[in-house]
Amino acid sequence: MDTDTQMMPGQILARGVCRLLASHGFATVEEFVPDRGLRMDVMALGPKGELWVVECKSSRADFQSDSKWQGYLEWADRYFWAVDSEFPTDLLPAESGLIIADGYGGEILRMPEATKLAAARRSKLTRKFAFHAARRLQALRDPKLSGLLD
Repeated sequence: MDTDTQMMPGQILARGVCRLLASHGFATVEEFVPDRGLRMDVMALGPKGELWVVECKSSRADFQSDSKWQGYLEWADRYFWAVDSEFPTDLLPAESGLIIADGYGGEILRMPEATKLAAARRSKLTRKFAFHAARRLQALRDPKLSGLLD
């Protein structure tokens, strides 16, 4: 079965981003919720404890309809946009990182400047990342348990 036909364009981009970041030693969680009202496309935890947020945009309309992205900046050491090779990248803020991706991988074209998270926020976010990742793994291993984990 072709899983790409069951995925939305942004999810396909997120898969490629996660593969790219894994090749750089990062662990990733898709659709991560750091706080009420926020849902990041990809949160990545790096080998040195760095936290990156990647928002995946599949079209101009998808980007232009996103009014929450600036609220994600305070949750990351580095913030990236991930788009496909056809996306008009001149729309994206120049101070953000840029990843060009597809469903199979990607490339970091622009590395944003790092802004270090406060120690208390980093600790809380790292614990939440670990908890969320463990719960997802548990639900995969025991699907009947997933209803109890929500």
